[in-house]
Amino acid sequence: MVHVLSSRVLLRPLDPERSRVFYGERLGLAVHREFGTGPERGTVYFLGGGFLELSGRAGEPPSPSVRLWLQVADVTAAHDELVSRGVEIVRPPVKEPWGLVEMWIADPDGTRIVLVEVPADHPLRYRPGI
Repeated sequence: MVHVLSSRVLLRPLDPERSRVFYGERLGLAVHREFGTGPERGTVYFLGGGFLELSGRAGEPPSPSVRLWLQVADVTAAHDELVSRGVEIVRPPVKEPWGLVEMWIADPDGTRIVLVEVPADHPLRYRPGI
């Protein structure tokens, strides 16, 4: 088995500066490191247990099959904060039939991002009898 020491999601944005503004200022992700110079320099953000790297420049929009799943402590608070920062909400928070509370947004290139709250009584947190 491959022994994974770290992981990151790599995105090649259409407009790197616009994406840095979105992820760094609007979403408020903390910068782990930056590398290179100029408008296509790389920026790596902390993303919970992994990282999100924006680097280079894409020639076409990303595949609609690429999605980011971000767990947050409170989706309603995240909703209010993101609205105050001018982030367009694709779908407001909804408690799904599977018990998670989910809200959808999209980055400037259209990459869909789901913000997920795992309620305290959800099986991902609590399994009765175990």
